[in-house]
Amino acid sequence: MNETNHSRVSEFILLGLSDTPELQPLFFVVFSLLYIAILMGNFLIILTVTSDPHLHSPMYFLLANLSFIDVCVASFATPKMISDFLVEQKTISFEACLAQIFFVHLFTGSEMVLLVSMAYDRYVAICKPLHYMTIMSWRVCIILVIVSWCVGFIHTTSQLAFTVNLPFCGPNKVDSFFCDLPLVTKLACIDTYVVSLLIVADSGFLSMSSFLLLVISYTVILITVRNCSSASMAKARSTLTAHITVVTLFFGPCIFIYVWPFSSYSVDKVLAVFYTIFTPILNPVIYTLRNKEVKAAMSKLKSRYLKSGQVSSVIRNVLFSEPK
Repeated sequence: MNETNHSRVSEFILLGLSDTPELQPLFFVVFSLLYIAILMGNFLIILTVTSDPHLHSPMYFLLANLSFIDVCVASFATPKMISDFLVEQKTISFEACLAQIFFVHLFTGSEMVLLVSMAYDRYVAICKPLHYMTIMSWRVCIILVIVSWCVGFIHTTSQLAFTVNLPFCGPNKVDSFFCDLPLVTKLACIDTYVVSLLIVADSGFLSMSSFLLLVISYTVILITVRNCSSASMAKARSTLTAHITVVTLFFGPCIFIYVWPFSSYSVDKVLAVFYTIFTPILNPVIYTLRNKEVKAAMSKLKSRYLKSGQVSSVIRNVLFSEPK
């Protein structure tokens, strides 16, 4: 045991998305632009919700928190991946690797529960509209957000407990652009069949239970909406379409990675890119395009800060002001 502890690896090598040198500059530009778009899109949602009094409601409060989590999901590994496109040896320390494992399960676990909370909010709004403000009070909304982070923390702590004490004394190449738990576990110097089974069971339980709750919630809501044909129900259908699209885009890759028994991890690598990069950039686009209130609030925000000339005057003062 002492010999194993002394020979423990101090860093891992990330193989990244591709080992073709010619593609690295292209990937650097593409993913840099995508990451900037993620930050701008999600922070725009947060700014719009917080600045417009008409959006100070439970649904948009949860939406702003979803945008914040999307920024976190995109930020735990993407900056490291982008910087790795400029270097030949993509290394990460053992501690940083564990940190990535911790944060990916914290953020994705929290997002799963938050999506369930958003489905519950829509269920109350559509199926019990007269009691909506009573049931979905600000206290309840804050509790739902806190619960989502607590579940994410418990989930990631249990996942990390499977990994932190494993002996890593040999291979240290991770076939991904970040330290994904199933890939890192396979590098341990012992038989990890039982540990891998526990990891899949833990992640699979959270993913499938959250997904089933969402399916049940949206099925009840869709049945309720189908029996109504008023203008308010048309608005509800539009909102539901956005919610269901986001849920499908987020849960699809997660379920495939941690539940579907792939023998090759090339598919998992593509899916990892999807839920860490493309889902956070698609969420604000989907909610913006499918929600007239958000688009109207963004138009007011644009009019307030752009058409008034405030931005141009600030830029003009910075560029053309004479130094004192």
